[in-house]
Amino acid sequence: MRIPVPRIYFLGDEALVCEAPPPATLEVQRRIWAVAAQARGWAAVREVVPGMNNLTIAFDALDADAAALAAALEAAWHAGESNDASNDASHAPPEGRDIEIPVSYGGAAGPDLGDVARHTGLAPEDVVRRHAAGVYTVFFLGFQPGFAYLGGLDASLHTPRRAEPRLAVPAGSVGIGGEQTGIYPAASPGGWQLIGRTALALFDPARQPPTLLLPGDRVRFTIAEIHA
Repeated sequence: MRIPVPRIYFLGDEALVCEAPPPATLEVQRRIWAVAAQARGWAAVREVVPGMNNLTIAFDALDADAAALAAALEAAWHAGESNDASNDASHAPPEGRDIEIPVSYGGAAGPDLGDVARHTGLAPEDVVRRHAAGVYTVFFLGFQPGFAYLGGLDASLHTPRRAEPRLAVPAGSVGIGGEQTGIYPAASPGGWQLIGRTALALFDPARQPPTLLLPGDRVRFTIAEIHA
């Protein structure tokens, strides 16, 4: 697969953004992880933040040559196309772990399962089985501590977010938002379609690391139970 050419631009005086065009794919996300690993070692770089289809680099404007950083960012992106760069272990993407998450689907745990079924034209049980059949990759963490954006949702399950977000989504809720699925680590407002819930703690500040899921992890959902 050919990796798209990104747009590189300044965000204020002390940040650079490298942004790939949609759609979000695992191949692009791996390139972002590899470039982020390189950028963390550059002089005057304060922070490197991988996102979905993008990478933001914060730097010290007094110590950095901003134009040179932009050029280095572009070069690092295209260097990933060579075999030599991909064989460099220091620049490799996260290895990732295999993690299973048991989910109670439907009923009070998944109040939007019926809506997703109607949108997709599938029976609720088929929505559950297709969702649990997937192998998902954690693209990045955002929105709230421990919230993992998971790539790999079956195209037949793609469903728009709710027209009216909920003011309170219970912790552990498993939802679908457009082309992605994810889990709410803590109670919060949210607009994803809720199809189930897990009892696992996605974020625990006393745990090391505090987040259950990390970028590069592979996630499988298992069916604990299905409620009509």
